[in-house]
Amino acid sequence: MHERVHVVAGVLTDSRGRVLLAQRPVGKHLAGLWEFPGGKCEAGEAPQDALRRELREEIGIEAGAFEALISVPWRYPEKSICLDVYRVLDYAGEPRAREAQALRWISPDELATPDMPAADRPVRAALRLPRRYVITPEPGNDSADFLRCCALTFRAGEKLVQLRSRHLGESDLRALAIRMRGLAASAHAQVLINGHVALACELDLGGVHLSAAELLRCQSRPLPADRWVGSSCHNARELAHAAAIDTDFAVLGPVLPTASHPGVEPLGWTRFAELVAAAPLPVYALGGLAPSDLPRAIAAGAQGIAGISAFWVKN
Repeated sequence: MHERVHVVAGVLTDSRGRVLLAQRPVGKHLAGLWEFPGGKCEAGEAPQDALRRELREEIGIEAGAFEALISVPWRYPEKSICLDVYRVLDYAGEPRAREAQALRWISPDELATPDMPAADRPVRAALRLPRRYVITPEPGNDSADFLRCCALTFRAGEKLVQLRSRHLGESDLRALAIRMRGLAASAHAQVLINGHVALACELDLGGVHLSAAELLRCQSRPLPADRWVGSSCHNARELAHAAAIDTDFAVLGPVLPTASHPGVEPLGWTRFAELVAAAPLPVYALGGLAPSDLPRAIAAGAQGIAGISAFWVKN
């Protein structure tokens, strides 16, 4: 068993929304690959103190405030790491190579282009995912009213919406998904469809969301890398399988008691944080949450919060 190395990294953004990458120098582990600047957290050193020091030494900036983005446990053949990644909200100075390393600025949507360490793949996903993930209520007989609510939800700024239906026939679901896709495109947002991989491909949707049962039946990722694959999880086994088949993110819950699942024991924030800390992918908190719970969720390691009633905008 390798000793786990604690590593910290910072995501710096310029005025054009690009993020900074640094190339690992010759002679180091994973030499030549591109990564977010940072380095090793020394024994007894607080992670944010270590990141400030590393950014000062590596690229000559003085970092101000941070926001936690994701913590990634990862095992390489040579060693195991815990990678804590923060958004650098403000800094003084102009980033420059102080260790003869190459630097480059790149759009978040282009992060799949450069060769990066495997542990950075969840970080790339976390950077592109919003803090809120909206799940639709069951569409009723009034599709016009449902689509009005959908348009209002996108107009409110939501960027990722899951179309979830247990009762619509496939032809009605296809028609609804097509209309939602158009609304999403106008809002620069994306629609994921629950459970229907074939429809996600046919309609060129943003991706698919798998139930826990569907997730466990999958032995490999069901969509290519340019489409989102999300999954619903309730425990460590399901989270581990979500990571094993290379899903982009998971939704974990219920965190708090919820009227929709009255007989289900909630995880609570402590257990939620423990499960997320062991999961090498972005995880949304779900169940009994309101928008005001977002800071609590982030503090527990979540990508953000997911929900239906608290986020779906009604007429």
